[in-house]
Amino acid sequence: MTALNHVPSLLSRTGAASVLTLAVVGGTVVAPGLTTEAQAATHGAKALQIAASKKGAPYAYGAAGPHRFDCSGLTLYSFKRTGKKLPRTAAAQYNKTKHLSRSQRSRGDLVFFHSGRNVYHVGIYAGNNRIWHSPKSGAVVRLEKIWSKSVWYGRVR
Repeated sequence: MTALNHVPSLLSRTGAASVLTLAVVGGTVVAPGLTTEAQAATHGAKALQIAASKKGAPYAYGAAGPHRFDCSGLTLYSFKRTGKKLPRTAAAQYNKTKHLSRSQRSRGDLVFFHSGRNVYHVGIYAGNNRIWHSPKSGAVVRLEKIWSKSVWYGRVR
């Protein structure tokens, strides 16, 4: 498959105003400000490893590492170490990600727990319906099965 096969998809993601800045260079489609799916997956995979390396770190409200974390602090810390910036809260992180369906999720994507329209928790998808997260006061960073159907998925770009 050539890079040109991806142009219609890329055009739909970049919007009409960006079409003028789109260029095909050396067989690679380039559009300023876009992160490829492969790059996003690489950042996610690295962030997943970083989160897993914090196994056992205690939960602390408002903490963003390197030794204590709350839920969004763990995701912020993990992605920051890969060179990606995220906002501080779980809700703001959801608003900053590319939203995905359950079938589109992959390891390293963020899993957002919600009640109605309110996001209240976030973790990093580890595969097999499990996440790395910092769950609550008195707990530690751990790998755990997703316990709710009220989740949304997002990819850090």
